[in-house]
Amino acid sequence: MSGPAIEEKLRAAQSAFHLWKSTPILVRSAALFATAAILETEKRKLGEILTLEMGKTIGSAVAEVEKCALGCRYYAEHGEEFLAPRPVATGASKSFVQYRPLGPILAVMPWNFPFWQVFRFAAPALMAGNTALLKHSSNVPQCALAIEDIFRRAGVPAGVFQTLLVEAGQVEGLLKDDRIVAATLTGSEAAGRSIAGIAGSQIKKTVLELGGSDPFIVMPSADLEQTAGLAVKARTINNGQSCIAAKRFIVAGGIYEEFERSFIQKMAALRVGDPMLESTDVGPLATEQILKDLQKQVDMAVADGAIVRTGGGKLPDPGNYYAPTVLTSVRVGSPVYYEEMFGPVAMLFRVADAAEAVRVANDSPFGLGSSVWTKDEEEQEYFVQNLEAGSVFVNAMVASDPRLPFGGVKQSGYGRELADVGMREFMNIQTVWVK
Repeated sequence: MSGPAIEEKLRAAQSAFHLWKSTPILVRSAALFATAAILETEKRKLGEILTLEMGKTIGSAVAEVEKCALGCRYYAEHGEEFLAPRPVATGASKSFVQYRPLGPILAVMPWNFPFWQVFRFAAPALMAGNTALLKHSSNVPQCALAIEDIFRRAGVPAGVFQTLLVEAGQVEGLLKDDRIVAATLTGSEAAGRSIAGIAGSQIKKTVLELGGSDPFIVMPSADLEQTAGLAVKARTINNGQSCIAAKRFIVAGGIYEEFERSFIQKMAALRVGDPMLESTDVGPLATEQILKDLQKQVDMAVADGAIVRTGGGKLPDPGNYYAPTVLTSVRVGSPVYYEEMFGPVAMLFRVADAAEAVRVANDSPFGLGSSVWTKDEEEQEYFVQNLEAGSVFVNAMVASDPRLPFGGVKQSGYGRELADVGMREFMNIQTVWVK
């Protein structure tokens, strides 16, 4: 996209903001309800675009579109409540906190959930009265354009949500433009550092959702067969390309062998193939480079002493298909012990007890999600109080939910998306005092 075209988009976003922020809340809500209706009606067609552009299985692609509709409905239903002024008793005649939109926000989004990661930002941001400019990943341009078209057809005024087909090198100029008031990014740590550094030099707010190497902790009281099946599902979400996919499986010693046997067997039995077929469990990785990077990590782990229990390499079929893989004996200090693996590769660790499980889980630069599988209430409380993560799920897979805040700590980023706090990340929380 050329400079003049970008300038036109920026002018439109700023102009639309002055109109949109004054648009009645119920009108903004109606636009989100209409957006949800389009998503639900066209979920199969839209899901096929996701599958074609980045390879997720068609079932998960349709489910992603449905989740976007759910998010839009959530903010349409609760936006008025979240935006209502909050009275505070003080010495004033009247004092309250009100929530005012900031202006045009730049969203730099990744390819792995091409719809959901946009809508989980856009639905609350637009409901709040902000306008949005989307810089999507370069390998999902049809998704990016489809999202803009959906909002347009839902009655969102021109300029309120726009897609920018720009290169990564053009983001800095956008962030430094005075009309962009804040930015949100979901992506790698390197991208997060870059965005945060540029925005920080301009004193602009950012929200970052970066990588994750989520622990999946299994204790003796868990139902091992059922938990092993859910562990496989948790590792292979989105063909293994999810920040909140479980990646490190930390298992108590007394049940380790039984869990290991079941987990490896179930990983090896997954059906890898055409993502357009409903019967496929795992589709291809999104790009050839992702496959090469994943293979390099596996090879590095093996060189450092790890053992490949199943999988371990690219499948012979044409395309970026990687065999579901399980690694054991991964050495502490090996680079892969601390890295995120973006593909269907799992690492298994044996621990003595809950205390060691927490130590291993927290021995990571990341802190996005975590899941714990135990029926022991004392253990549940111990994990909830001691795991260093943005979320702790007990006897459930980690997932994002419009009703709950989503985000991480440490190198997984900062700020929160979703729920009421996600909406308020990009608002002026304004104090009003009347004497």
